[in-house]
Amino acid sequence: MIASRCYGERMRTTVVFDEDVAAAVERLRREKGLGLSDAVNELVRVGLRVRPPRRPFRQRTSPLGLRIDVGNVAEALETLEGPDRR
Repeated sequence: MIASRCYGERMRTTVVFDEDVAAAVERLRREKGLGLSDAVNELVRVGLRVRPPRRPFRQRTSPLGLRIDVGNVAEALETLEGPDRR
């Protein structure tokens, strides 16, 4: 059967779930009293929803007035932690 012909009909197939997916299906079945197919369909629909795009992450920084050359890690650590920190 061609996939494009399946949309108006119910389709049966065998699916193997990873453990985390099987646990999510079982949890939804218990919470809502659903059958296996209904729980899987609900989880798939949630996954197919279009999500709004996320804002790009921007690291906020503040000037501390301290300049450290991190080219020499040991020297930078000594400057930050003190010479007796080792």
